[in-house]
Amino acid sequence: MKFENSLAFARKLDRQDSLASLRKEFEVPKHNKKPIIYFVGNSLGLQPKATRKFVNEELDDWASLAVEGHFNGKRPWLYYHKFSKKVLAKLVGAKPLEVVAMNQLTVNLHLMMVSFYSPTKVRHKIIIESGAFSSDQYAVETQIRSHQLNPDDALVELKPRSGEHTLRTEDIITAIKKNGDQLALVLLPGVQYYSGQFFDIGKITKAAHEVGAFAGFDLAHAAGNVPLQLHKDNVDFAVWCSYKYLNSGPGGIAGAFIHERHRDNSAIPRFAGWWGHSEKERFQMKKGFKPMDGADGWQVSNVPILSSAAHLASLQIFDSTSMAELRKKSVLLTSYLHFLLTELDSSKNLFEIITPSSSSMRGCQLSILMKKNGKKVFNGLVKKGIHTDWREPDVIRAAPVPLYNTFTEVYTFASVFGSLLKG
Repeated sequence: MKFENSLAFARKLDRQDSLASLRKEFEVPKHNKKPIIYFVGNSLGLQPKATRKFVNEELDDWASLAVEGHFNGKRPWLYYHKFSKKVLAKLVGAKPLEVVAMNQLTVNLHLMMVSFYSPTKVRHKIIIESGAFSSDQYAVETQIRSHQLNPDDALVELKPRSGEHTLRTEDIITAIKKNGDQLALVLLPGVQYYSGQFFDIGKITKAAHEVGAFAGFDLAHAAGNVPLQLHKDNVDFAVWCSYKYLNSGPGGIAGAFIHERHRDNSAIPRFAGWWGHSEKERFQMKKGFKPMDGADGWQVSNVPILSSAAHLASLQIFDSTSMAELRKKSVLLTSYLHFLLTELDSSKNLFEIITPSSSSMRGCQLSILMKKNGKKVFNGLVKKGIHTDWREPDVIRAAPVPLYNTFTEVYTFASVFGSLLKG
């Protein structure tokens, strides 16, 4: 599509948007009595209007049924983890038995590493990206230390080439081959939180398996943002949170994927808890763990119902559309933003977009590396009712989300951003 730098063109795109009605499903905060422009769905998604209804239904069941809510409620609590499976499977490209909503992302990452990182004297290394999200860094380092190993020896951190901001797929694969017989696990994000780069999950997984290593992915910035095909790509495991693009509330319940080929592999260790135990025998309180089939067998504790209700409210919206349709709009939104920003400073004297220019290598986020007055511009946007995300030391992240953002908002953001650059 040939873009135009005009408000009329942005409004034309909004009129042609087949997903425009979904915006009405969300609560949009106001600034000076007008809806804010919210480009921070990559940190915390907006609240679906149905959230209050879903949570209140569980509160009502708790009030009227008490413990019987586990069996007789509107959505019986005993089976709550099953209610999200269909939509989650669709979002990440999996079979329902391969996904489960549980815990928090970092808890799930630790649980997955218990199962998929069993280092030996020879095969003990983990590959991650340099500058990985801090929680992932802490989890990986402490997992390595728990095996009495030194992260300086066991951890391989991949950096972009000099003068570049993102990792090349061929460089990742080269590093996998180079570490070969010593490599136990490749752990990378689906979308890198800082740069917004969308990794080639299929190629990376294939390369890891060819040298005998497992492949796992942190999908915090990918789930609900980009198309995924975890089962087809043969990924061993993945984890994600639900409070970003999945709009399930601050600290919302997270999720995990474990490929079905691992479902009956007794050689893979795991930390067990009663909610992962055979549902038919769970309340017999017998010794001896018998895991439920698929990803459910990795559950440890019973489901947090109130946060899970908020999760279902959002997943209901995703179920009304498809990732293909969301992706189509997302590519158009972000490409339009990229076009407008490039016109503002084509020489890159004031800022540089460090997210890949190819739409196939990014989600809906653009990371803008500010070369001067970055924090001042960011604060100026907030004063104008435009919310983005600031990442130290000098990056503004703007994420127009296809579920609730508009092309007019993209145009307005670029216009205000340009005026602040001049000021």
